[in-house]
Amino acid sequence: MNKRLSITLLTAPAMIVLLGVFILPMLLMLMLSFQDENQAFTLQNYTLFVQDAFYVEILWRTIRVSLWTVLATLLLGFPVAMYMAQATGKMRGIVTMLILAPHLISVVIRNFGWVVVLGEKGWINEMLMKLGLIEQPLRLLYNELGVVIGLTDSFIAYMVLAIATSLYAIDPSLSKAASILGASRIRTFFTVTLPLCLPGIIAGTTLVFSLSMSAFVTPALMGGTSVKVMPVIAYEQVMATLNWPLGAALAFLLLGSTILLVTLYTKLIETKRYKEVFAS
Repeated sequence: MNKRLSITLLTAPAMIVLLGVFILPMLLMLMLSFQDENQAFTLQNYTLFVQDAFYVEILWRTIRVSLWTVLATLLLGFPVAMYMAQATGKMRGIVTMLILAPHLISVVIRNFGWVVVLGEKGWINEMLMKLGLIEQPLRLLYNELGVVIGLTDSFIAYMVLAIATSLYAIDPSLSKAASILGASRIRTFFTVTLPLCLPGIIAGTTLVFSLSMSAFVTPALMGGTSVKVMPVIAYEQVMATLNWPLGAALAFLLLGSTILLVTLYTKLIETKRYKEVFAS
């Protein structure tokens, strides 16, 4: 038995499962998105999206919330990744466990925990009012801020681990050499550390953005009826109004928008100044 046949036989079960539970259903949904109520071919489900400002605003809100989530996870996760890269093996394992431990709990339970914390009578508002910093409770839920907080909590682990993986691969002698040559810590960070860990940043931001664009549970629970995003709207069209063609069209518009934005982002970063980093 030659090597090619062995590889084919080993990968065949996984490919069959992938074809049956992912590719074929996706193709069926794609065909459904081009049908009307009489199952005739039409483009009305896609033209409705372009013509209706409501759906355009929903897509823009989804992108906006996802970008804020990427920024929040990057700012909060990068220092943690830096600490993990410089820590001992034992401490690195402890931090990794602490980062992954919340994911052992259902996202629904975690979101309800945030509802308790961020609510009008939650401990954040109560503490601020006791300190006299505010007179009325802040609205931290059922808006875009609440959704971003929930998504950041859900996806920050992806950002931390992606960046940390790149930082582990950086030779410590490079920073020492930059210091010997007179570079300050800040200059060493921007000229040595940051460019070399850029692949990890790209991987982390791409993962977080893609997951945020397709998130359903967190926007539904922490955004309520005030913050509608594309996954929630697609779900409502399919399950509430039973308009499967429009729901399928919205789902594929979301998928296409995500792929387009991620592709443009990676192409923009991987060119010009930092091209050598990705070529190595």
